[in-house]
Amino acid sequence: MSDFLIQEKPFGSSPKTIIKDINGHPLYLLIGRLGDIGSRLTLYDMDGKVVAYIKKDRLAFVRRFEIYENDKKVGIMQHFLNWPNDFYYISQLHWMAHGNIYHHEYRVRHFANEIMTMSKTRLMMGDHYQLHVHDDANAPKCICIASVLDYWSYNRERSQPTYYKEVLDVT
Repeated sequence: MSDFLIQEKPFGSSPKTIIKDINGHPLYLLIGRLGDIGSRLTLYDMDGKVVAYIKKDRLAFVRRFEIYENDKKVGIMQHFLNWPNDFYYISQLHWMAHGNIYHHEYRVRHFANEIMTMSKTRLMMGDHYQLHVHDDANAPKCICIASVLDYWSYNRERSQPTYYKEVLDVT
């Protein structure tokens, strides 16, 4: 079990983000941007080795992200429901992310097993996201998932699925 701290700012807005442990020691470096088709965020360990990356799917009409770990695709994350909370599904891993987009509070589960929690915390160094990852082997994937959750929270108006709008349109 490990906790990770990430300075609060939209992950996709800054080209570099440092991920630290609970004591403030840097563990990972996240470089890149999300937003454009084919854009990607790459997660490096402190030795400069690529640990994982996440990239936006090339299909323009689909809002989903591909997650890679050690150059192998491990999942595709897609937003599929936002009532009353947001729900995301990560295929191949069979993980479900759900939570409150306005407060940046999320849980990632594999059936009944909790994989990660994400919440905001206020420290003397400023506001941070705190990721609590239950298995250290999942940390790179969880950091990538947290970056997508953060990206969607700041780009909410474009992330609503089209079928959801059609169902609510009663005119």
